[in-house]
Amino acid sequence: MPKNPKEEAPATPAAAAPAPAEAEKASPKKERASRTKEGKPAKAGKTGAPGAETKTKKFVPDNPDFRYIVRLAGSDLDGTRATGLALTGVRGIGPRIAEVACRMAGVNATERIGNLPEATVDGIEQTLNQLATRLPTWMVNHPSDYATGENHHYFGPELETSRRDDVNLMRMVRSYKGVRHERGQKVRGQRTRSNGRTGMAAGVLKKQAKEAAAAKASEAGEAKDEKKKPAAAAAAPGGA
Repeated sequence: MPKNPKEEAPATPAAAAPAPAEAEKASPKKERASRTKEGKPAKAGKTGAPGAETKTKKFVPDNPDFRYIVRLAGSDLDGTRATGLALTGVRGIGPRIAEVACRMAGVNATERIGNLPEATVDGIEQTLNQLATRLPTWMVNHPSDYATGENHHYFGPELETSRRDDVNLMRMVRSYKGVRHERGQKVRGQRTRSNGRTGMAAGVLKKQAKEAAAAKASEAGEAKDEKKKPAAAAAAPGGA
Protein backbone atom coordinates (compact mmCIF):
# COMPACT_ATOMS: atom_id res chain seq x y z
CA MET A 1 0.00 0.00 0.00
CA PRO A 2 1.24 3.48 -0.74
CA LYS A 3 2.24 5.47 2.28
CA ASN A 4 0.23 8.47 3.28
CA PRO A 5 2.23 11.57 2.23
CA LYS A 6 1.06 13.34 5.37
CA GLU A 7 2.69 10.68 7.55
CA GLU A 8 6.03 11.11 5.86
CA ALA A 9 8.36 13.38 7.83
CA PRO A 10 9.43 16.48 5.94
CA ALA A 11 13.05 16.68 4.95
CA THR A 12 15.08 18.84 7.38
CA PRO A 13 17.25 21.60 5.94
CA ALA A 14 20.26 20.29 7.90
CA ALA A 15 19.93 16.94 6.18
CA ALA A 16 19.63 18.54 2.76
CA ALA A 17 22.67 20.80 3.14
CA PRO A 18 26.04 19.32 4.14
CA ALA A 19 27.44 20.08 7.58
CA PRO A 20 29.83 23.03 7.81
CA ALA A 21 32.62 20.76 9.01
CA GLU A 22 32.08 18.45 6.05
CA ALA A 23 32.03 21.42 3.67
CA GLU A 24 35.35 22.60 5.03
CA LYS A 25 36.83 19.16 4.60
CA ALA A 26 35.58 19.00 1.05
CA SER A 27 37.01 22.45 0.16
CA PRO A 28 40.65 22.64 -0.89
CA LYS A 29 43.36 23.97 1.47
CA LYS A 30 43.93 27.08 -0.59
CA GLU A 31 40.34 28.22 -0.19
CA ARG A 32 40.49 27.70 3.57
CA ALA A 33 43.74 29.64 3.79
CA SER A 34 42.24 32.51 1.82
CA ARG A 35 39.20 32.53 4.09
CA THR A 36 41.30 32.71 7.23
CA LYS A 37 43.40 35.54 5.81
CA GLU A 38 40.38 37.52 4.74
CA GLY A 39 38.61 36.90 8.04
CA LYS A 40 41.44 38.32 10.19
CA PRO A 41 40.91 41.94 11.27
CA ALA A 42 43.54 44.42 10.16
CA LYS A 43 45.89 45.57 12.94
CA ALA A 44 45.55 49.21 13.88
CA GLY A 45 48.58 51.39 13.41
CA LYS A 46 50.36 49.27 10.78
CA THR A 47 48.01 50.04 7.94
CA GLY A 48 47.56 53.52 6.59
CA ALA A 49 43.83 53.55 7.25
CA PRO A 50 42.41 57.01 7.85
CA GLY A 51 40.67 55.89 11.04
CA ALA A 52 43.79 54.37 12.64
CA GLU A 53 44.76 55.95 15.95
CA THR A 54 48.30 57.22 16.45
CA LYS A 55 50.27 56.73 19.67
CA THR A 56 51.51 60.30 20.07
CA LYS A 57 49.69 63.47 19.18
CA LYS A 58 51.49 66.63 18.20
CA PHE A 59 51.08 69.45 20.66
CA VAL A 60 49.24 72.46 19.21
CA PRO A 61 49.41 75.54 21.46
CA ASP A 62 46.38 77.75 21.94
CA ASN A 63 48.47 80.70 23.09
CA PRO A 64 49.62 82.89 20.17
CA ASP A 65 52.64 84.00 22.25
CA PHE A 66 53.75 80.43 22.94
CA ARG A 67 57.55 79.90 22.82
CA TYR A 68 58.94 76.51 21.84
CA ILE A 69 62.41 77.38 23.15
CA VAL A 70 62.85 79.25 26.44
CA ARG A 71 66.24 80.68 27.37
CA LEU A 72 67.02 80.42 31.09
CA ALA A 73 70.35 80.39 32.95
CA GLY A 74 72.34 79.91 29.76
CA SER A 75 70.33 76.86 28.67
CA ASP A 76 67.69 76.31 25.99
CA LEU A 77 64.62 74.66 27.54
CA ASP A 78 61.85 72.82 25.72
CA GLY A 79 58.75 75.03 25.85
CA THR A 80 56.35 72.09 25.47
CA ARG A 81 57.43 70.53 28.79
CA ALA A 82 55.97 71.32 32.19
CA THR A 83 57.83 74.01 34.11
CA GLY A 84 58.93 71.65 36.87
CA LEU A 85 60.40 69.21 34.36
CA ALA A 86 61.80 71.81 31.99
CA LEU A 87 63.89 73.40 34.76
CA THR A 88 65.77 70.13 35.19
CA GLY A 89 67.37 70.85 31.82
CA VAL A 90 69.55 73.42 33.62
CA ARG A 91 72.69 71.81 34.98
CA GLY A 92 72.63 71.83 38.78
CA ILE A 93 68.82 71.89 39.05
CA GLY A 94 67.16 68.62 39.95
CA PRO A 95 63.46 67.69 40.31
CA ARG A 96 63.34 68.71 43.98
CA ILE A 97 65.04 72.09 43.48
CA ALA A 98 62.87 72.76 40.42
CA GLU A 99 59.67 72.17 42.38
CA VAL A 100 60.87 74.36 45.26
CA ALA A 101 61.82 77.15 42.84
CA CYS A 102 58.36 77.01 41.23
CA ARG A 103 56.69 77.31 44.64
CA MET A 104 58.91 80.25 45.65
CA ALA A 105 58.24 82.04 42.35
CA GLY A 106 54.48 81.38 42.57
CA VAL A 107 54.38 79.41 39.31
CA ASN A 108 52.34 76.30 38.65
CA ALA A 109 54.84 73.47 38.12
CA THR A 110 52.49 71.65 35.72
CA GLU A 111 52.07 74.64 33.38
CA ARG A 112 54.05 74.47 30.16
CA ILE A 113 57.02 76.77 30.40
CA GLY A 114 56.39 78.04 26.86
CA ASN A 115 53.12 79.63 28.02
CA LEU A 116 54.84 81.67 30.73
CA PRO A 117 55.60 85.30 29.89
CA GLU A 118 59.17 86.45 29.80
CA ALA A 119 58.82 88.40 33.06
CA THR A 120 57.77 85.23 34.90
CA VAL A 121 60.75 83.32 33.48
CA ASP A 122 63.06 86.11 34.68
CA GLY A 123 61.46 85.82 38.12
CA ILE A 124 62.22 82.10 38.19
CA GLU A 125 65.86 82.81 37.36
CA GLN A 126 66.07 85.37 40.16
CA THR A 127 64.61 82.80 42.54
CA LEU A 128 67.30 80.32 41.50
CA ASN A 129 69.96 82.91 42.30
CA GLN A 130 68.51 83.30 45.83
CA LEU A 131 68.35 79.60 46.68
CA ALA A 132 71.50 79.65 48.81
CA THR A 133 69.98 82.21 51.21
CA ARG A 134 66.45 80.78 51.29
CA LEU A 135 67.14 77.06 51.51
CA PRO A 136 68.66 74.98 54.33
CA THR A 137 72.31 73.99 54.11
CA TRP A 138 71.63 70.36 53.24
CA MET A 139 69.75 71.34 50.06
CA VAL A 140 72.45 73.44 48.37
CA ASN A 141 75.17 71.85 46.26
CA HIS A 142 78.13 73.92 47.54
CA PRO A 143 77.90 74.48 51.31
CA SER A 144 80.71 76.09 53.36
CA ASP A 145 82.89 77.58 50.66
CA TYR A 146 86.63 77.11 51.28
CA ALA A 147 87.50 80.79 50.92
CA THR A 148 84.46 82.58 52.39
CA GLY A 149 82.64 79.91 54.37
CA GLU A 150 79.33 80.85 52.75
CA ASN A 151 76.73 78.54 51.23
CA HIS A 152 76.24 78.59 47.48
CA HIS A 153 74.04 76.77 45.01
CA TYR A 154 75.72 76.84 41.63
CA PHE A 155 73.86 76.05 38.40
CA GLY A 156 74.49 76.51 34.72
CA PRO A 157 77.99 77.58 33.64
CA GLU A 158 78.94 78.52 37.22
CA LEU A 159 78.67 74.88 38.29
CA GLU A 160 81.40 73.71 35.91
CA THR A 161 83.64 76.64 36.88
CA SER A 162 83.31 75.91 40.60
CA ARG A 163 83.98 72.22 40.05
CA ARG A 164 87.14 73.00 38.09
CA ASP A 165 88.35 75.35 40.85
CA ASP A 166 87.76 72.70 43.53
CA VAL A 167 89.74 70.09 41.59
CA ASN A 168 92.61 72.52 41.00
CA LEU A 169 92.69 73.33 44.72
CA MET A 170 92.93 69.65 45.63
CA ARG A 171 95.76 69.22 43.13
CA MET A 172 97.60 72.22 44.53
CA VAL A 173 97.52 71.01 48.15
CA ARG A 174 98.46 67.48 46.93
CA SER A 175 95.58 65.77 48.69
CA TYR A 176 94.72 62.15 47.97
CA LYS A 177 91.73 63.11 45.84
CA GLY A 178 93.83 65.70 44.00
CA VAL A 179 96.51 63.16 43.15
CA ARG A 180 93.89 60.71 41.91
CA HIS A 181 92.35 63.44 39.75
CA GLU A 182 95.79 64.27 38.40
CA ARG A 183 96.51 60.67 37.45
CA GLY A 184 93.09 60.18 35.91
CA GLN A 185 92.12 57.41 38.33
CA LYS A 186 88.96 56.80 40.31
CA VAL A 187 88.50 59.12 43.29
CA ARG A 188 85.62 57.78 45.39
CA GLY A 189 87.00 54.41 46.45
CA GLN A 190 85.79 52.31 43.52
CA ARG A 191 87.57 49.10 42.63
CA THR A 192 90.22 49.43 39.93
CA ARG A 193 91.35 45.85 39.49
CA SER A 194 88.78 44.90 36.86
CA ASN A 195 87.25 48.25 35.91
CA GLY A 196 88.42 51.66 34.76
CA ARG A 197 91.64 50.44 33.18
CA THR A 198 93.47 52.92 30.97
CA GLY A 199 96.65 52.81 28.92
CA MET A 200 98.33 49.62 27.76
CA ALA A 201 96.92 46.23 28.70
CA ALA A 202 98.55 44.81 31.82
CA GLY A 203 99.42 41.12 31.88
CA VAL A 204 101.37 38.60 29.83
CA LEU A 205 102.85 39.95 26.60
CA LYS A 206 101.57 38.44 23.40
CA LYS A 207 103.69 36.26 21.18
CA GLN A 208 104.14 38.95 18.53
CA ALA A 209 105.24 41.48 21.13
CA LYS A 210 107.83 39.03 22.48
CA GLU A 211 109.20 38.34 19.01
CA ALA A 212 109.45 42.06 18.25
CA ALA A 213 111.31 42.68 21.52
CA ALA A 214 113.72 39.81 20.83
CA ALA A 215 114.40 41.06 17.29
CA LYS A 216 115.09 44.55 18.57
CA ALA A 217 117.48 43.24 21.19
CA SER A 218 119.37 41.17 18.61
CA GLU A 219 119.70 44.17 16.31
CA ALA A 220 121.09 46.25 19.16
CA GLY A 221 123.62 43.50 19.96
CA GLU A 222 124.77 43.27 16.35
CA ALA A 223 125.25 47.02 16.18
CA LYS A 224 127.45 46.92 19.28
CA ASP A 225 129.57 44.10 17.82
CA GLU A 226 130.14 46.08 14.60
CA LYS A 227 131.35 49.07 16.61
CA LYS A 228 133.78 46.92 18.62
CA LYS A 229 135.42 45.32 15.54
CA PRO A 230 137.27 48.45 14.24
CA ALA A 231 138.49 49.28 17.74
CA ALA A 232 139.82 45.76 18.26
CA ALA A 233 141.58 45.77 14.86
CA ALA A 234 143.32 49.06 15.62
CA ALA A 235 144.52 47.85 19.03
CA ALA A 236 145.94 44.58 17.65
CA PRO A 237 149.77 44.49 16.97
CA GLY A 238 150.74 45.08 13.38
CA GLY A 239 147.57 46.97 12.74
CA ALA A 240 147.33 49.94 10.47
